[in-house]
Amino acid sequence: MSDLKITVIDHPLVRHKLSLMREKDCSTYKFRTLTKELARLMAYEASRDFEIETFPMQGWCGEITGEQIIGKTATIVPILRAGIGMLEGVLDLIPTAKISVVACVQRDEETLQPVPFFEKFVSHMDKRPALIIDPMLATGGSMVATIEMLKKNGCTNIKALVLVAAPEGVRVVNEAHPDVTIYTAALDSHLDEHGYIIQV
Repeated sequence: MSDLKITVIDHPLVRHKLSLMREKDCSTYKFRTLTKELARLMAYEASRDFEIETFPMQGWCGEITGEQIIGKTATIVPILRAGIGMLEGVLDLIPTAKISVVACVQRDEETLQPVPFFEKFVSHMDKRPALIIDPMLATGGSMVATIEMLKKNGCTNIKALVLVAAPEGVRVVNEAHPDVTIYTAALDSHLDEHGYIIQV
């Protein structure tokens, strides 16, 4: 899998929380809480290369030099419905972010391809970094479709945050959009015959 272009966030807190989430008897409340916490940690890593600029400001003891992120605030793009579970965690870290929405993506159970039916993007997409959020990157169809929608609306700085990824899906996204960086908490083993991610 060394040919895959993906960033696995190998942090003790991420690994710990993901294991708790994978527990067989994980309650709905616990699952939602962990999803939010993991999304926050992943957004921290994904925003690491946001460009900053200096500016003069009044500090406690007079004028000092401050730092701020350059340009338009990011847009967070949850793939509905599952991506909504990660939204609050990302907004905790980037509260000024604008929310765009993609609901493409009901998967056709026979072809395993995404069926697009709704998109809503904020203004100035060409000037904003976009963070796509979705818990799973399985076949890659939904992610590719979402990236294509973003690019058609002028977006050029795109990252994807997924809790769990399968190599097959990562490869599909890499081949279709090599300029998009994917962040995940875990790169699992493979997809089964139904297109579901298998950990082992």
